[in-house]
Amino acid sequence: MENNVIDNSEMNYTQQLPNSTAVLVLGILSIVFCICYGVVGLILGIIALVLANKSLKLYNGAPTAYTPASYKNLSAGRICAIIGTCLSSIYIIIVIVAVAYAGSMGALGPMMNGLK
Repeated sequence: MENNVIDNSEMNYTQQLPNSTAVLVLGILSIVFCICYGVVGLILGIIALVLANKSLKLYNGAPTAYTPASYKNLSAGRICAIIGTCLSSIYIIIVIVAVAYAGSMGALGPMMNGLK
């Protein structure tokens, strides 16, 4: 008869990953603030990605030392930060193109009136 004893030594999660909640909050805020001409969302997304990469290195060094919930928060925050950074970058490009287009129309306006 086998003794079905579960070894809990590997399930000894003691602490949360540092900055996992901060990464999640910054990632979500980077998506929310991507409409502020993209600058605020881009800054928040980059900060979240830097913090996430530092915490991910710690997790890869000792995965059993951290809680699974904190790793899930870190992963979700990292994904939100990537999405927020991409959306902010696209928004910045759109604003630059719109300003350049409007500026070129303003510069070409007098020349176009002279051709009529």
